[in-house]
Amino acid sequence: MIKSEVLNHLRTAKSAHKGWVDRAKLLIHGLEIKEDAIPMMATQCKFGQWFYEDGQMLNACRNNPPESMSEIEHLHSQLHDIYLGIYKIYYASENKGFFSKLLGIKRKVSEAEKDIAKTYFHELEGVSHKLLDELNRLERRISATSEEDIAALS
Repeated sequence: MIKSEVLNHLRTAKSAHKGWVDRAKLLIHGLEIKEDAIPMMATQCKFGQWFYEDGQMLNACRNNPPESMSEIEHLHSQLHDIYLGIYKIYYASENKGFFSKLLGIKRKVSEAEKDIAKTYFHELEGVSHKLLDELNRLERRISATSEEDIAALS
């Protein structure tokens, strides 16, 4: 793989993460978001798919300290743990009918629950900013890595 491809895949994964956060934001602001539009598991979202596949080769990059990828994984996992709280508020199954379950439509949420979801989202945004900071550092390190060192990763 060449450096431009590695950087492009990283930027695409970063963009996918931002989209995931944006969909969570739309959800807590009252838009109808299908349950599966915001994957709950860290390995199911597009960022997670990149991280656990192509992203793993960056562990071997000389410019990238091992703790960098561990921190990215930790922050990404933390995001999904926080989102689980939002998910339970909007998609709890005990009050959903057959068609709601079938279509993945969110349930009616009380004002108190909306406030709790907003608190979760505020925490999620903070972790997302930390993750993006780490990804930006990773991108700078990859940009500073020679084409030969990148080619040796694949």
